[in-house]
Amino acid sequence: MMQYNFLLLGILLMLSASVQAQTVIGSMHEKFSVRIIADKLSDPWSIIHGPDNHLWVTEARGYRVCRINPTNGKKQILLDLSSQRNFPRYDRMGKANGGKPWPQGGLTGMTLHPQFLSGKPFVYLAYIYNFKGADSDGSGCAVNSGGCYFTTRLVRYRYNATQQKLMGPELLCDSIPGSNDHNGGRLLIAPEGGQNYLFYSAGDLGAGQFDNGGRPNHAQDTRYYEGKILRFNLEPDRDAGQYDRWIPNDNPFNNSRQNAVWSYGHRNAQGLAYALINGTGYMYSSEHGPYSDDEVNIIEKGKNYGHPLVIGYADGNYDGLAASVSNNTALPGQWHTTYPLIINEKQNAAKIGKALYRDPIKTLYPNSHEFLTDLFNNIKQNSRKDAEWPSEAPSSIAVYKSDIIPGWKNSLLLPTLKGNKLVRLKLNPSGNQVSSDTINYFKGEVRYRDATVSPDGKSIYLAADSNAISSGPSKQDPHKVSYRGCIIEFHYVGQDDKPSPQPASSTVPDKAIKRKQE
Repeated sequence: MMQYNFLLLGILLMLSASVQAQTVIGSMHEKFSVRIIADKLSDPWSIIHGPDNHLWVTEARGYRVCRINPTNGKKQILLDLSSQRNFPRYDRMGKANGGKPWPQGGLTGMTLHPQFLSGKPFVYLAYIYNFKGADSDGSGCAVNSGGCYFTTRLVRYRYNATQQKLMGPELLCDSIPGSNDHNGGRLLIAPEGGQNYLFYSAGDLGAGQFDNGGRPNHAQDTRYYEGKILRFNLEPDRDAGQYDRWIPNDNPFNNSRQNAVWSYGHRNAQGLAYALINGTGYMYSSEHGPYSDDEVNIIEKGKNYGHPLVIGYADGNYDGLAASVSNNTALPGQWHTTYPLIINEKQNAAKIGKALYRDPIKTLYPNSHEFLTDLFNNIKQNSRKDAEWPSEAPSSIAVYKSDIIPGWKNSLLLPTLKGNKLVRLKLNPSGNQVSSDTINYFKGEVRYRDATVSPDGKSIYLAADSNAISSGPSKQDPHKVSYRGCIIEFHYVGQDDKPSPQPASSTVPDKAIKRKQE
């Protein structure tokens, strides 16, 4: 207990030393108080400030849904889905019992019905439930980097407030491909054409890199759900098929069969958020780049976001390269990836066409062609663990809509995994472009996984990972994170007119950050 108390004191001191924002707003800068709301969570992944004035949290590794009182930290476990997965829990070094891998994430996405308190107490969840080993004995990933094969399920539950349980599961879809890498996993309810729908971000499964280096990448093929934003109904329609009834009949790629694809060409979108700005509604996504170009996108029906043919902007920094490269131990110095060679990004964007292709509205760390070429050569000749490159790894996205904090209204908030901070991006008055550089808050040795804002705009709640790395192929490093598995509240307490640092630059020296490829 004494050791735990010292650890808690350490994280509070660490955060208290960094809660003042590293930016200037006029001659003032913000001050926040800090409080640990809940701890000892098993990788909190989604956090929502519900209409019942409680925090709703999914535990990715624990496969639990929790409801937490933000005032006193009291926690209720509403659902335990551990029995729904057919693979064992991992150990603290990232190895699962029996040698089976663990997926990236686990129980990830969650969202609440807009009428949650008025007759439709529905909670929508996304979780990986099935592992199908690609080896001959079905126990592990395919040899020669053929891939790790999991399956993701979308389910709707009903919240029973009397019993404080989630009950009555209804399957929306149980065939979304999964992996040990790049599963995406964010759920969002947003309006389209005057009606609300459920959106889900599915990653490209890491197809083309590491354990999945030999797995085909389908981000550009609308027949597959990998590398897509998917759209579902909130209520089943009258279609005959059990799963067809959850897919809107006006989805853009419905042809001979119902198809949930809404947009495509995504790498690993882990953030989705919606906001109405000056009368126009926007769906924003945050997406992990490979060795540069983390992206912020505006998601539109049927549009193509380029991956793996265009990385970040169509600016040519990946010309002659690919979205990833791995060291081939059998043939040192040789490429080992199913990602296509990007001969020319601008030409690739032109082939997709102006009607379909969409550039991001912001990229983070668009490293130069020269830097990326040197980096790729180093990885091919040596190994990825020796490579260094700057990145933020945005794990989610939220829109700050309040007037409470001066200058913050209509800002995008991006919690980061590698950057260990919250990034704020101010939008222009129309909401369709970023008008500021990256502005950094709450820097610390913490991997921030998700963010939510209280209805009054005074509190920002951040979920912190339990691990020093993601559930992808990187090794565990227990010395990198000061505190894990908690919900942290940053409460705005006013402005301070003391001199403050200049806004943080969006670029850092090439070797300033060593980063796992998210």
